[in-house]
Amino acid sequence: MTIMTEDAWRAFLSSGTRTAKLSTVRADGRPHVAPIWFLLDGDEIVFNTGRSTVKGRNLARDPRVAICVDDEQPPFAFVLIEGRAELSEELPELRSWATRIAARYMGEDRAEEYGARNGVPGELVVRVRIERVNAQAGVAD
Repeated sequence: MTIMTEDAWRAFLSSGTRTAKLSTVRADGRPHVAPIWFLLDGDEIVFNTGRSTVKGRNLARDPRVAICVDDEQPPFAFVLIEGRAELSEELPELRSWATRIAARYMGEDRAEEYGARNGVPGELVVRVRIERVNAQAGVAD
């Protein structure tokens, strides 16, 4: 097993269409985990979610999160991130990020369609400031 350098984990997070698993804290303290589409933007992970979803409500109450992105193919790798979320409902920002995220996961030809669907009132832009990283490659080596 090898600890990834910062350049390596940033490249890992930005390559392909791996989804992240987002962990938030429910009101009663239980964890909630959900898959998300995301982009790395400097020292932040950016994603969209609905304000009324479990994760949206959890984030509005408690901004602490953990995020896991992994490679499920041997020799396996993962990046674990801890941070705090900031929420925005600004429509121009929301539409822009929804479109950019859709381009990564659905392709440029469908980005505008998904941006229009996900960049609407009731949705959130979530920016998670990266506070701690644990990144390992070659887990099975």
